[in-house]
Amino acid sequence: MTSGTPDSAGAKTRLDQWLWFARLAKSRSLASRLCAAGAVSVNGIAVRKPNRMLRVGDLVALPQGGWHRTVRVVALGVRRGPAVEARTLYQEAAAALRRSELLPAWSPLLDEDVAPG
Repeated sequence: MTSGTPDSAGAKTRLDQWLWFARLAKSRSLASRLCAAGAVSVNGIAVRKPNRMLRVGDLVALPQGGWHRTVRVVALGVRRGPAVEARTLYQEAAAALRRSELLPAWSPLLDEDVAPG
C-alpha cells in the first residue's frame, strides 16, 4: 500500500488517485479522464494512462480551471483530506499560466467541471 511519508523508500501511488488526494481534480474520474486525454504530464512526458505510478519528487503539469499548473510531488498521501492537508502533498514548481495564453485544446474536457451559474 502507499505511504504518505516522503521518506518511504520506493513508495508510489497512482497518478489519478494522487490528483484527487491533492485536490487538483474535483473527482477521481475527472482525474482519470484528464490523464486519458493526455492533458497531464509527469516529468515533461504526457501521460495517457491514469494508473501511471507517481513518486515523491515528480513534476506534474496539468490544466486546472483557467490555469495551467506545474507542481512538484512532496508527499503521496493516504486519503482525500481537507484542503489544508491536500496542500502539503505538493508545492508549486512554476508560476501558474493562464490557459488563454496557451492553446485551448483542453477546453471541452475542462468545461465539464464548471457549475452552471
